[in-house]
Amino acid sequence: MKDAAAEMCKAMAAAHKPYRMAPTEELTKILGSPLHGGILAVTRPKPIRVFDPADAHVWAKEGRPLLVLDGVGNPHNLGAIARTMAFFGLERLLISDHPGQASPSEASLRVSEGGLEWVEVIRAQKFVAALKRLRDSHRIVGTALGSGKPVAEVLNRPGKPIALILGNEEDGLPTATLAACDDIVTLPGSGRVQSLNVAATAAILIHELAKQRR
Repeated sequence: MKDAAAEMCKAMAAAHKPYRMAPTEELTKILGSPLHGGILAVTRPKPIRVFDPADAHVWAKEGRPLLVLDGVGNPHNLGAIARTMAFFGLERLLISDHPGQASPSEASLRVSEGGLEWVEVIRAQKFVAALKRLRDSHRIVGTALGSGKPVAEVLNRPGKPIALILGNEEDGLPTATLAACDDIVTLPGSGRVQSLNVAATAAILIHELAKQRR
């Protein structure tokens, strides 16, 4: 950590940016949490762009999958999902206008371990209408408990790039969102617990999507 901090200070000095050394106790007091790893940064939040259907056609030409969240309210889950996306190279996250949908925050940034710096977050206003426009360029795949098709059958099918939608853990995807999907997938389990945490589900499905690009 000391070597990394020293290199960071050199880079800051070269860019004529201010920095200050401080004891761990002071960093903890400033952040209000001991979970800072010895470094704090003051930055401007990345802007959240509004979804434009014209952009989706550009993304489709790149052939890359798109992850979509509708009602995932826990910022820690948002951060964990962004971390997984960055690890596997997914670059865009579309979030709905659902009142319970989390946006990037201090908590999600911390949990993402830098992942949110690599992921562009885009908000879709009038979400269901946006999904219908997105269908022109992507195959919309939703997730549900027990009522969907096998993952490999749907995600490995050739054709348009996939826009994969994950919803709230307790309630799942809203009925209107499910109706706007081309396919629904389900992760089969042992039945000993009802479901996985949404971040764990995302990790499995993102890994499956990433395999298509190899």
